Amino acid sequence: MSRLQVLLASLCFGTTGTAQALGPAGLSPAGVGAARILVGGALLVLVALLSSGLRGLPRVPLILGALAVASYQLAFFAAVADTGVAVGTIIALGSGPAFAGAIEWALERRTPTRAWATATALACAGVAMLALSGSDASISILGVTLALVAGASYAAYTYASKRMLGQGHSPETVMAGAFGLSAVFLLPVLLITGVRWLGTGEGFLLALFLGVVPTAAAYLLFARGLKRLSAAETATLTLAEPLTATLLGVIVLSEQLSVPAGVGAALILSGLIVLAAPEVRRPVTVPA
Repeated sequence: MSRLQVLLASLCFGTTGTAQALGPAGLSPAGVGAARILVGGALLVLVALLSSGLRGLPRVPLILGALAVASYQLAFFAAVADTGVAVGTIIALGSGPAFAGAIEWALERRTPTRAWATATALACAGVAMLALSGSDASISILGVTLALVAGASYAAYTYASKRMLGQGHSPETVMAGAFGLSAVFLLPVLLITGVRWLGTGEGFLLALFLGVVPTAAAYLLFARGLKRLSAAETATLTLAEPLTATLLGVIVLSEQLSVPAGVGAALILSGLIVLAAPEVRRPVTVPA
């Protein structure tokens, strides 16, 4: 059930790009990302207030999680703008599980499982195939650095959330704390990039959808799954996001799926199957 919840969250995450493509043209990606966190954070705070409340979260993991959410939004969109969607995506999404595994090993001396390593290798190779199948962008050192910052931010957020969940706090409280505080950090970004688009019908619906589906609903599912999984395994499962985004692009936006992209999708699916498959245990033979 925990892996299914994370996979369902990834399906929600994968709707972001299609929603932006169907929304108003010419919007600032950073502004859209900030609006998404503001709407989603407000909804998560409301859910927490109606259920478990907001008190008692440890200060250090809370601030780390909120800063990581904010820095991911800014670093990822800046990386995509600098070095292209393909390269930015492959480095940010592909490095996330590696950073998560490294953080858990460094801070908790928890060695990732062999299944995680195999699944991560397959899924990251698939992300590379998907991202580079139609890429003609030049690689920028600055863009690569920003994408790595995004991957590290995602891993840090996952680890901080895992720590708070492990201390007995509810998923609603943890998500509300991290995203509510992150919304405060990102408010100046939204004001700088402009808020006029939120006053239009299309802009309002875009912000509302992004705040409800790939943020509030998705991260509640994400947190419920993360409560029983390691940060490294959770980060690998969320590599279903680019697979979802690719399929939606084909189905909704009528994009063409090339052979390399098809191979990449198959690799991601293979990695997720390896990680999500139940462990097969051999029966124990008791000597007479």
